[in-house]
Amino acid sequence: MKKPIQPEQLKEAMRTWTTGVAIVTGYHGVVTHGMTANSFNSLALTPPTVLVALRHHTRTQRLVEKGRVFGVNILAENQLSLAKRFAGQSDNSQDRFSGVETFSMVTKAPMIKGSMANLDCKVVKAFNVGDTMVFIGEVLATQKDIQYHQPLLYLNREWRKLAK
Repeated sequence: MKKPIQPEQLKEAMRTWTTGVAIVTGYHGVVTHGMTANSFNSLALTPPTVLVALRHHTRTQRLVEKGRVFGVNILAENQLSLAKRFAGQSDNSQDRFSGVETFSMVTKAPMIKGSMANLDCKVVKAFNVGDTMVFIGEVLATQKDIQYHQPLLYLNREWRKLAK
């Protein structure tokens, strides 16, 4: 029987997959947090359902697990600095939401103004897969920015933009 692949081998292969970039947010009580993620997919249209996968023991994963709600903020190319901040690639001493204009919809999960689209979700199922918790969320509300934006992309550990 063949040896299982190592995590680094999967990372190398997945670096060839171009993804959009989103910030997943959660809250519980008075605590909010968010993180940049690209493990996000649409699952079903009826009922409207999406999936996010968050590494165990991150602040956002714990808040989504406790609060049972999450927001997905799909980023535009002009939001690179936000993507880096919520990925922990810039000053970690300040609150990630500091100076960020937010709003809420149905669940009160923080939504980031100026995103290409926002999805407000309640957790309907959660399960563990290795070092990750997968959250299935029913989408209760959406908002799309009326301005046309180009998406922020991620490929081979680099932030990218669509070519025109």
